Amino acid sequence: MKDYYQILGVSREASPEEIKKAYYKLAHKYHPDKGGDEKKFKEINEAYQTLSSQEKRAQYDKYGRVFEGAPGGEPGFDSQWFWGRPDINFEDMFGSDLGDLGDVVEEMFGFGPSRRKKDLKRGKDIEIDLEISLEDTLQEKEKEISLSKLIVCKRCQGLGSEPGTKINECFSCRGTGQVQQIKRTPFGSFTRYAVCPECGGEGVRPEKPCNVCKGEGRIKDEEKIKVFIPAGVDTNQVIKMEGRGEAGKRGGKPGDLYVRLSVKPHPVFVRKGDDLYISLPISFTQASLGDEVEIATLDGKKILLKVPAGTESGKILRISGRGTPHFTGYGRGNLYVKLVVKTPKKLTKKQKELLEKLKEEGI
Repeated sequence: MKDYYQILGVSREASPEEIKKAYYKLAHKYHPDKGGDEKKFKEINEAYQTLSSQEKRAQYDKYGRVFEGAPGGEPGFDSQWFWGRPDINFEDMFGSDLGDLGDVVEEMFGFGPSRRKKDLKRGKDIEIDLEISLEDTLQEKEKEISLSKLIVCKRCQGLGSEPGTKINECFSCRGTGQVQQIKRTPFGSFTRYAVCPECGGEGVRPEKPCNVCKGEGRIKDEEKIKVFIPAGVDTNQVIKMEGRGEAGKRGGKPGDLYVRLSVKPHPVFVRKGDDLYISLPISFTQASLGDEVEIATLDGKKILLKVPAGTESGKILRISGRGTPHFTGYGRGNLYVKLVVKTPKKLTKKQKELLEKLKEEGI
């Protein structure tokens, strides 16, 4: 079994801040877009997704080492192990229709509809793409987006019923959200619980459905959302915004919003990891005699670059700390300037005479 603490290089008593800091450091090191190991990067993300959540971390600490294969990370029957047994041919034993049997077995071991009832009303997750400029990566940014999705109905406040009317207990299931069924299997007869078809597993029904949302508790509309973008982000990084996905049905928990970032190519600067590269044309005399040249950095500031005498075309100079910020929040990359010596295409009569003299001098 994978040890998530070992993967992130932290102790089991590590604070959320220590876990986050360790994750940022490793994510930056192993990010595939920066030449890192994609398999290791996914492993680091998997560990962080578990340990950064208080609820998931508690479940992992309690059950992770023994019940890693169990559904939802909870203790109990491992259905994946059960159905994956190579030494048992379930089709020979029970026939080709294993769907109902699977439901029965899961319910026998505690993974029936009663466990999933709370998720029936949960809203869907949403994933969108957001394009940002290279300049946007220099510091923390907040971008406002307009998203068409299911939102909470304002008329009924998400309850699904007309204001002033009651929400009654479902008559069919008596508020449990389940109806009892008897199933006969090769193991014998079992009582199983199925989702109530009348209330959809919610256990309640509005006395009078809302006129706007027709009892759903949510409607399709536009919503403006502010997305916080950390400094140093790169293409294909994903920002998770909990609870900003689609609204749940009749007050159910909302889904999450996943924002996948894409950094637009820049007309001047080329990004490689956290470093930036540019080409700077210089004249033959500047390359020969040396010079100080003013260049603009990505953040718009102008700096003086010293061109050494005798510079050859293609020479690269490094300017420390003028690249993009490290995603970990510590320092910045470098700016690399490639010097390109220009050859003049048209010369004046005087320039030609001077060059002829230089030629005579062996230059």
